[in-house]
Amino acid sequence: MVTDNGLLARLARQVEAYHPGLRLSERGRVTFVGDGVAWVDGLPSAAAEEIVRFEDGSRGMVFELQKERLGVILLDQEARISSGSVVSHTGERLQIGVGDALQERVVDPLGKPLDGLSPPEAQGVALLEIASPPIVARDFVRYPLYTGCKVVDTLIPIGRGQRQLVIGDAGTGKTSLALDTVVAQAGQAVKCVYVLIGQKRSEVALVTDLLRRHGAFAYTTVVVGEATATAGMKYLAPFAGCAIAEGWARRGEDVLVVYDDLTTHARAYRELSLLMHRPPGREAYPGDIFYLHARLLERATRLCAEHGGGSLTALPIVETEESEIAAYIPTNLISITDGQIYLDRHLFEAGVLPAVDVPLSVSRIGGKAQHARIREEAGRMKLDYLQFLELEVFTRFGARLEPGTEAKIQRGRLLREILKQERLTPLPAAFELAWMVAFNAGLLDARTPEDLPAALQGILGGLEHEAPALDAPRDEWLARLAAWLGVRP
Repeated sequence: MVTDNGLLARLARQVEAYHPGLRLSERGRVTFVGDGVAWVDGLPSAAAEEIVRFEDGSRGMVFELQKERLGVILLDQEARISSGSVVSHTGERLQIGVGDALQERVVDPLGKPLDGLSPPEAQGVALLEIASPPIVARDFVRYPLYTGCKVVDTLIPIGRGQRQLVIGDAGTGKTSLALDTVVAQAGQAVKCVYVLIGQKRSEVALVTDLLRRHGAFAYTTVVVGEATATAGMKYLAPFAGCAIAEGWARRGEDVLVVYDDLTTHARAYRELSLLMHRPPGREAYPGDIFYLHARLLERATRLCAEHGGGSLTALPIVETEESEIAAYIPTNLISITDGQIYLDRHLFEAGVLPAVDVPLSVSRIGGKAQHARIREEAGRMKLDYLQFLELEVFTRFGARLEPGTEAKIQRGRLLREILKQERLTPLPAAFELAWMVAFNAGLLDARTPEDLPAALQGILGGLEHEAPALDAPRDEWLARLAAWLGVRP
């Protein structure tokens, strides 16, 4: 008889290490199940956010700890659980796969594929909920994240590692602006994660098709908490997207994550909390609704070199009703984020697209990441634009204006026409500087609104052939622009 000496030695070590003794394990039982949650008795040592396993093999996550029972979120939609089902501990927390294998994929908050392909072979796993990076792990926001949108990149700039809120009524172009930003990251070495919360499958298909047609799907992961999913799955969706993005940020890469939208997320959390019998507060939201979004958005940052050196930029979207920017959830998110881009319904209806309300929009730290030349030109231009908006009010009364005021109003209207932009037409940073230099120097003053598109296209065409460096002297830019526009500098 041939024996395996290695196997015998291993068995001997296990026998020596064995110590007989009393071993206890907890077993709980389901007392109620419905609406995507279950109540469990008999697991007194369970921890918050721990994964428990039911006797049919399905899983749940502990969400509510009470003295006599547990509230559990069901993680499997087709779980066959009934009252009396046995529940056991796992000692684990909810994780999701991370890595490059998730690019060009559509997954649910548990990492399961929704695109009909095989499960992605993740390079690692990450917890959905972790503490945000401490102060010592963070670095200053130094580099810009270009959206390709003229009004945003010049007047409301975003830095890599910033949290910039996109806010406005339904149908004002919030999702369009976010998708344009994702498309604009082509060639910018920025990976993207797009989180869809409570969206119909038709909307998911439209988003993925648009990204694929414009070449953005190659560097994008789409995380979906479907409209037909339980409130628990919608609640987990943004945390799953954030965990995937953090996996790349810790490797030193720059990542953009879009949460579309956190209004639906707040409603899902309210539903889940009411199902768990948590006391309701204002508008029936639980008292910790502010903490919910704070702990999510605080994970967006720029990491210092010792902690990977990457960045996670968050672009949360929130919906207002009847332009009520001071509503409960919008004001919570405004106070958490580093600024907001407000889309106004009246501007949208007037054909000013994107419908960004500049006076109500702000970027508190993005200007520090803006290129010095762009920041210099944008500073004087923004002041002119805000003055124009104030002066334009007087024209509604038919008041007679002095020539200087009339000239400022004409230049302001010209600038408003310049800031208009079609969807999915991202523009390079050099173009943003070029048209601002031309406008500030008065090279476009003689143009009519009808002539502007041709003039701007001439600048763009000139940049494609011989673009000066962003650091080039202003005189050099003026000489090139004058030649492209056919005017004297």
